[in-house]
Amino acid sequence: MTFEDLHLGSIVVSTVRNAPVLIFAAMAGLFAERSGVIDIGLEGKILASAFVSAAVAFTTQNPWYGILAGMAVSIALATLQGYVAVTQKGNQLVAGIAINIAMSGLTFVVAQYFFQQGGRTPDLGEARLFDVVLPGSAAVADVPVLGWIWTKLLGGHSVLVYLAFALVPLVHWVLYHTRFGLRLRACGENPHAADAAGVSVAWTRYSAMLIAGMLCSFSGAYLAIVQSGFFLRDMSAGAGYLALTAMVFGNWRPAYTFLGCLMFGFFGAVQIQLEGVDLPVVGRIPGALIQMVPYVVTVIVLAGLMAKSVAPKAIGVPFVKSR
Repeated sequence: MTFEDLHLGSIVVSTVRNAPVLIFAAMAGLFAERSGVIDIGLEGKILASAFVSAAVAFTTQNPWYGILAGMAVSIALATLQGYVAVTQKGNQLVAGIAINIAMSGLTFVVAQYFFQQGGRTPDLGEARLFDVVLPGSAAVADVPVLGWIWTKLLGGHSVLVYLAFALVPLVHWVLYHTRFGLRLRACGENPHAADAAGVSVAWTRYSAMLIAGMLCSFSGAYLAIVQSGFFLRDMSAGAGYLALTAMVFGNWRPAYTFLGCLMFGFFGAVQIQLEGVDLPVVGRIPGALIQMVPYVVTVIVLAGLMAKSVAPKAIGVPFVKSR
C-alpha cells in the first residue's frame, strides 16, 4: 500500500467509530470530577463492563442483557469508589488506581476460569449489536458524496454511536441548565458554600458517581459488543486515561471535551490507516512506532494545556462538614 492509497473518507468514518469509547468515559469523568471526585478509575470500570458485557451477551445471546450487566458492575465499582472518596474520605487517586489494577487482573483470571481461551471470551457472533441502516440508504448509495455521507458517515453505525453523540448536548444541558447541575458544580467548586445553602454534598457526589458508572459502562460495552465482538485482556488500551486527557483538553466542559475525544479518535484512525503504508521520504514506518501515535499526542496535550486548564477548585478534596 502506498501513501496515495490512504482514503480520507475511511479516516473520517473510523474517527466517528473510535470516538464513542472516549465520549462515554469522558462524560462519565465530567460528572464525577465536576462534583469534586477525581475519577482515575475510568480504565478499570471500562475493563470490568467490557468483560461482563461480553460474557453475559455470549451466555444469553442477547447484547442488551450484556449491556445491562456491564452497567450493573460499573455502577457497583463507582459506588465502591464513592464510598472510599465520600464516606471514608480516603485518597481518591489511590482508590482509582486500585480499581484499575484490580480489574486488569481480575477480568483476565475470571475470563480464563470460565471460558478457557487465554483470558478472552468467545466470539459473540449474532450476539453483537447490529448496525443501523438509515431509511433510503439503498436509493442514495450510488450517489457521489451524498451516498457516502448518508450510508457511511451518518448511517451504518451501532445505536451506541448515536447515543454517544447525542449524550454531549444532554450532558451540557444537565450541567448548566438544571438544578442538579448547579448543585453538582457547586459541590465541585465550593462544597462548604453548597452545604451552607442546604445542598447535601455527600448525596450529590454519590449521585455523580452513579451516573459516571452508568455512562462508563457504555464504553466497555461498545468495545466488547460493537467494536471487537469479544473481550480481550486490557482491551481498553488506555481509553480511560485518554478520556481524562480529553477532559483536561476540554477544561472540564462537555463541548470542548467532545472535541478532544474526536481528536484522539482521529489520531487512532490515522494510526490504523498508516500501518503497512509506504510514506514519501521515510518509507514504511514500523508498527510499534505507529501504535505510539495516540499516546504521544496525549503527552503533548498534557504538556501544553495542563497549566492553562482550570479544574474544579475542590476536586480531590474530601468534604468535612463544618460544626
